[in-house]
Amino acid sequence: MVDFKLVFRALKYRNYRLFFAGQSISLIGTWMQMVAMSWLVYRLTNSALLLGIVGFVGQIPTFLLTPFTGVIADRHNRHKILILTQSLALLQALVLSILVLTGTITVAQIMVLSIFLGLISSLDIPVRQAFTVEMIENKEDLGNAIALNSSMVNLARLIGPSLAGILIATFGEGICFLLNAISYIAVIYSLLAMKINPREIKLSTNHIVHDLKEGLVYAFNFMPIKSILLLLSLISLMGVPYQILMPVFARDIFHGGPQTLGFLMAMSGIGALAGAVYLAGRKSVIGLGKRIALSSAVFGLGIIVFALSKVLWFSMTVICIAGFAMMVQMAASNTVLQTIVDEDKRGRIMSFYTMAFMGMAPFGSLLAGTLADSIGAPNTLIVGGACCILGAAIFTKNLPELRKNVRPVYVKKGIIPEVAKGIGAASGLEILPHNK
Repeated sequence: MVDFKLVFRALKYRNYRLFFAGQSISLIGTWMQMVAMSWLVYRLTNSALLLGIVGFVGQIPTFLLTPFTGVIADRHNRHKILILTQSLALLQALVLSILVLTGTITVAQIMVLSIFLGLISSLDIPVRQAFTVEMIENKEDLGNAIALNSSMVNLARLIGPSLAGILIATFGEGICFLLNAISYIAVIYSLLAMKINPREIKLSTNHIVHDLKEGLVYAFNFMPIKSILLLLSLISLMGVPYQILMPVFARDIFHGGPQTLGFLMAMSGIGALAGAVYLAGRKSVIGLGKRIALSSAVFGLGIIVFALSKVLWFSMTVICIAGFAMMVQMAASNTVLQTIVDEDKRGRIMSFYTMAFMGMAPFGSLLAGTLADSIGAPNTLIVGGACCILGAAIFTKNLPELRKNVRPVYVKKGIIPEVAKGIGAASGLEILPHNK
């Protein structure tokens, strides 16, 4: 059960309040741009395959570069890096808006600008994930901050697509890109207004490849981290690309326009926001492993049912449930990883999380676009949903072994109060699958 008194507790920290406010505004613009981009590409090309290709080229830098940018996140000042990346993202959105508003935009230009944003994101995302811990003074509130991060993403996901649908229908796609550029001012201001106590950074004389290898060995020799990253990679590859195909469903299945696309994306956002609030109201990370497995299965089933539906209101309901499950799966994975990782490797592990969460997306976009072009969008989602359910089953099978590996970490960090106080481990304290 969600304790709403606990939902917003991370906002008591000034730096996090600034971050939350600035990001909340900026992310609305980001979601507006994402919807406008997909609609623009489909309007210009009428090709599901090109939708997938544009998604691929924009996201492939995240897959290729985040392992290295994770090392940068561990070696350098994360606060200063974020100011730089957000400023560059503002520039990208501004150039895109000018090209669209002047009527000179081409698919080739869209691809180049998508690649540029992908390069920025490959550094920004793992740094931003790792930076969360620097804004939270009491580390017991870290899980709440991570859940609130997810909630603001999905509140923006609720507002942004709805606004985009109305603005595209009224003024065209260009206004969405312009408003996104303006929205970056809020997050840049919030970062500049923070008072950050610089964390101690150990100077490393090692080659960047050495530190990357160290992080990889650490991640894949620890079964809980490896299992979470592998399941997340599968969900991102086979399930999450349903979003790329939303314009196809909006126009060709439900015979609608940009408003229909906005409504579908908004309903997915409502579900995701509910999932984030649910996690924010939890008192501890205990029990998240079982929820990772269950939510993965529900997400897979949800997109299968969505693919089979021909009724818009029912599809909106189903995609809302799928959005809830997707957010619980991804935010719970983030929370568990952040609570079990060694501090000196946080940036690298969060880069692997980013690689699994977003880095697999380009391959998923390309695969979804290719399959949709040959077997149709509904059948593509059915295949993806079935793979998500299979991954959830394998993860569930491994849960007992994951409990054994995580327990010592949580005991050491005092996350299990009874054990930390010397009362002893009780049979109901299995770390990952149970929750009181």
